Amino acid sequence: MKDYDIVIVGGGPAGLAAAVSAKKAGCDSILILERDTELGGILNQCIHNGFGLHTFKEELTGPEYAYRFVEQVLELGIEYKLGTMVMDIAHDKTVTAMNREDGMFTIPAKAVILAMGCRERPRGALNIPGYRPAGIFSAGTAQRLVNIEGYMPGKEVVILGSGDIGLIMARRMTLEGAKVKCVAELMPYSGGLKRNIVQCLDDFGIPLKLSHTVVDIEGKEHVTAVTIAEVGPDRKPISGTEERYTCDTLLLSCGLIPENELSQAAGITMNPVTSGPVVNESLETNIPGVFACGNVLHVHDLVDYVSEEAGRAGANAARYVSCAVEQGMQGATGGGGGSAIKLVATEGARYTVPNTIRPDKMEDILTVRFRVGDVYKDSFVSVYFDDERILHNKKRILSPGEMEQIVLRKAQLAEYPDLKAITVKIEKE
Repeated sequence: MKDYDIVIVGGGPAGLAAAVSAKKAGCDSILILERDTELGGILNQCIHNGFGLHTFKEELTGPEYAYRFVEQVLELGIEYKLGTMVMDIAHDKTVTAMNREDGMFTIPAKAVILAMGCRERPRGALNIPGYRPAGIFSAGTAQRLVNIEGYMPGKEVVILGSGDIGLIMARRMTLEGAKVKCVAELMPYSGGLKRNIVQCLDDFGIPLKLSHTVVDIEGKEHVTAVTIAEVGPDRKPISGTEERYTCDTLLLSCGLIPENELSQAAGITMNPVTSGPVVNESLETNIPGVFACGNVLHVHDLVDYVSEEAGRAGANAARYVSCAVEQGMQGATGGGGGSAIKLVATEGARYTVPNTIRPDKMEDILTVRFRVGDVYKDSFVSVYFDDERILHNKKRILSPGEMEQIVLRKAQLAEYPDLKAITVKIEKE
């Protein structure tokens, strides 16, 4: 297998956008490795609209959005391999993969972009009591069955978890003739976008029961009923609040987990909050020349932000390769380059991406994204440069289901040459 300047692991929205950006930044030797049978990733089964409002200024379905990038990949002549599983990424950026045509093979790369996306949290991680009958699906699996394979999982449905996929599937199952009894959510707030709660539940009269969870599943061969109960502040069921719903299907929409087994095996430092890699302003991991973007880095709420972030990763990888050739593999972003400023998320802010910033390496404007850990009303997003507050933006509502962002400017950081930490926090006044 020939060498490539950039190998991209994953052909979903992040991988496609990174490839297009790297190509436009001047890198001609790019290979996308995708384990599915076609490019586009999870978007291929997301047939609802709402995509592309930021990127293309129009409303598209998931497949339409994906194909905009697939078209660019084809027009730019970027190489890709489908049905290909990446097995290992070595510290020297040698990628080991396999497929039916080539068998097991290795690809030496100058840079690697991780764009593997995320997966749903399985039932085994939820500790739901009861048997393991047929009729229990993750919301994403049900979405694929209905939208791509043409099968209906069931006719009477209960959904556990209010993630965006679960909310969208509540509407989708209803439109296909099923009766969605309720959506139960363990937390006192929804994990999905507000617009999805309105469009997918409220508009169809589907009840959302916050601070509730499934406490029993009935049926040995197939689901016949589930029981949900209210939970207290300790997240434990409250006796006497049980409600029983007859149903033949239970959909689980209880969060997404970045696909980072490859990253961990490669020795990449991980963030315990996001379950994704720790990255700097260039979206580069602790291994020089290995970049991460999209849902493998942190779970996004909008695919438009995935594409934007992946575009940065692709351009930075191309810059790294260009300087690696000139500087004997030192790279544009790896190694040296002045001191790094640490980003700290605290007092309501759960994490930030990136985790560190090297002012001399950053672009003129840097978008820092973060999520909050609870619902905050009429609060302020505050940013401190060491002990000095330099940003204090009022927000009517902050919710864990929606990403927030702040913008930092290189010129602004230049005014603080001795800056050690940038702190993001939520304040009431």
